[in-house]
Amino acid sequence: MPIKEQKFIWSNGELIPWADAKVHVMTHALHYATSVFEGMRAYQIKNGHTVIFRNFEHIRRLFYSARVYRLPIRHSIEEIMQACRDVVRENGLKAAYIRPLVYLGYGEMGISAPHEKAETMIAAYPWGAYLGEEALKSGVDACISSWRRLAPDTMPAGVKASGNYLSSRLIALEARERGFGEGIGLDAAGTVSEGAGENLFVVMNGKLYTPPGASSILMGITRDTIITLAKSRGYEVVEQALTRESLYAADEMFMVGTAVEVTPVRSVDRLPIGSNNRPITTEIQSAFFGLFNGETRDEWGWLDPV
Repeated sequence: MPIKEQKFIWSNGELIPWADAKVHVMTHALHYATSVFEGMRAYQIKNGHTVIFRNFEHIRRLFYSARVYRLPIRHSIEEIMQACRDVVRENGLKAAYIRPLVYLGYGEMGISAPHEKAETMIAAYPWGAYLGEEALKSGVDACISSWRRLAPDTMPAGVKASGNYLSSRLIALEARERGFGEGIGLDAAGTVSEGAGENLFVVMNGKLYTPPGASSILMGITRDTIITLAKSRGYEVVEQALTRESLYAADEMFMVGTAVEVTPVRSVDRLPIGSNNRPITTEIQSAFFGLFNGETRDEWGWLDPV
């Protein structure tokens, strides 16, 4: 999906013209993927105001990811949160995708180069449904990928690092080349991990099941949101390892994440999921989008006004 250029990008403490946001070709992050990021959304809610969804939780995780890779952020959590608000507001966006990025910049080329060159930028631009508006309604056809997710003792899968998404790219490309809408990766043990860029939920016998952190998943903020919303509606949510064949036995299945929001899965490996009747998925999806259209009360303080 092409990027829609905006007026400004926030870079190291100031808003600069979009076209001026450049890095040198010898920037460390370009060569060694020494960068961490967040994907966030701003929504226009019922009263016409714009809010950033779970701004604090996203930026807190950004700081955690940067800490693991020893990338010092020069600003506080609140300053980065405010920068996210500023870049949405100053670009005149009512709804937007927001991309904060912390990266090791120009200076040295060694793998263990000093950390004091870390840079921070934040961009915001309009972005629709990642897998398409039709997928939100009718579901996506997924497949199990031949590519495995990172083992826990290789790279930290629970950190939102740019390098981790090389695995995601392979999974997504393979799925597209095989004619599917999205791919699903297995972990090192051969159990279900996550989609190329999404967490997974399976509905069986009225319960929601989702892979645990030990299955090499990113502990997604949208995932946490769905668990909270489901429990508030009386559903039992079970975090446990899921076998590949258990997906074929599902009554319903859906993917969640900032990009896909809440997207049903219509089939896995060309096997239809359930009877194509998705009452629980529809309820959870409605509860999620209800946070922004006023039908779901924000009991948790997730909507941060711009």
